[in-house]
Amino acid sequence: MDTKGNILVIDDEDGIRKGCRRVLEPAGFKVETASSFQEGLGCIAGGQYDLVLLDVMMPDGRGVDLLGPIWERDPETVAVIITGYATVELAVESIKRGAYDFISKPFTADLLLMTVNRGMEKRRLVGESRRLREVEEQAAELTRAKEQAERLNEFKSFFATMVAHELRSPVSGIQSLVRTMLRGLAGDLSEQQSELLSRINVRLDFLQALINDLLTLAASKSLEHERPLEAVPLQAVIERVVERFAEEARAKGISLKPALHVKALAVRATDDGLDTVLRNLVGNAIKYTPNKGQVRIEAAREEDLAVVRVADSGIGIAAEDLAHIGEEFFRARNAHEKGIPGTGLGMSIVHQYVERFGGRVDVVSQEGQGTTFTLTLPVWQG
Repeated sequence: MDTKGNILVIDDEDGIRKGCRRVLEPAGFKVETASSFQEGLGCIAGGQYDLVLLDVMMPDGRGVDLLGPIWERDPETVAVIITGYATVELAVESIKRGAYDFISKPFTADLLLMTVNRGMEKRRLVGESRRLREVEEQAAELTRAKEQAERLNEFKSFFATMVAHELRSPVSGIQSLVRTMLRGLAGDLSEQQSELLSRINVRLDFLQALINDLLTLAASKSLEHERPLEAVPLQAVIERVVERFAEEARAKGISLKPALHVKALAVRATDDGLDTVLRNLVGNAIKYTPNKGQVRIEAAREEDLAVVRVADSGIGIAAEDLAHIGEEFFRARNAHEKGIPGTGLGMSIVHQYVERFGGRVDVVSQEGQGTTFTLTLPVWQG
């Protein structure tokens, strides 16, 4: 049964103990009693009390000497001293040592109830104050952690941008030289030399893709430098992206058919950012779909949202990998096993932009059965 609080009465007078119980239990308190210093010490060590009524002087010890064990057990326990005329000085000493109040024998039921209720209110206020401090400390810690994470994120973006910019020019220069040699413009090549240079060129293509993705990822995280969000015509961007991948799809014999019902619909985004998002989704669908497969792009309005689905008949994603889609540099196990190239940054870039646009990306997939990414964006309300 719920009680208003747990009370311990430590007093060597049987009448005081019984009187306190008769007054406090009907008022809703749970009351325990101890008749000596040692018995009280045992109760304190083994129990949990909101308030202790403590006789200032007992045959086997002073009540004031129990204040330490009481607060060691629970610093918020309220101690009220019970004193007689001859022990007022000890009561005053107890107050100086932190006791909340004292009542003098003999006392009335009303005085006892008033004193206990005031003591319980003090305990409640102290508890609320402590919880408030804890909340404030947690909020301050979260703020510090957020600031640190933001600083680290800014540094990471800066570092990625700096490194990518520094690498882009030399990689482009090496690519140009390798391709010049492959075309035979620097002299005849043996079959073995051509094969080695072709392998180098493939690696350079991957490195260039990684540099480009790092720059795009850094840009997607540098939100303060982006243009404000604006009304972006959704269908125009989808058609532009489809046209960009049309030749790649034809080369693999992939059916790339958009079904768009958003001709006059604008979404809240940036043109470049939305282009990047759709480019990654459509490009991945084609990349991970074998020859003669299908990629479907559907777009429609659902209430105040624009919904774009990019579905493929590709290799799919294993169930254990789905939760990691969007993590930086993560690539699904089957993509590694099949030797399909990729940087593992594309979906991280998608998530960065979509979060900025106030949208979301969901994925449904089954290994060997294809994948569907669903992009949801708020419709422009301007």
